[in-house]
Amino acid sequence: MTDSSQIPLTQLQPQTPDAEAVACSNCAACCCQLEVMLITDTGVPERYISTDDWGGEVMLRLDDGWCAALDRDSMRCSIYQNRPLICREFEMASAECIEERRGMATIYR
Repeated sequence: MTDSSQIPLTQLQPQTPDAEAVACSNCAACCCQLEVMLITDTGVPERYISTDDWGGEVMLRLDDGWCAALDRDSMRCSIYQNRPLICREFEMASAECIEERRGMATIYR
């Protein structure tokens, strides 16, 4: 049996080939097309808030499906410091992030 204290930590972490190349700077803002419920107060400006069919507060999405807070020139969040909790928890290179990126890649093919 191998003593795990002798195995470098990097070998214990799962490695995903896609995760190494994933960065917000090389993404088409895939996560900015997801529905984002506002479940905590993070200071999202009112102009970016909408109400869903069940009366819950969500991030406003424009007619094309993109989040209203997305800066279309830079493809970055214009309210990053005040982004919703769900956006804060949607981590770069997480399994969810990689799955959304794969989905977006098939849209443009």
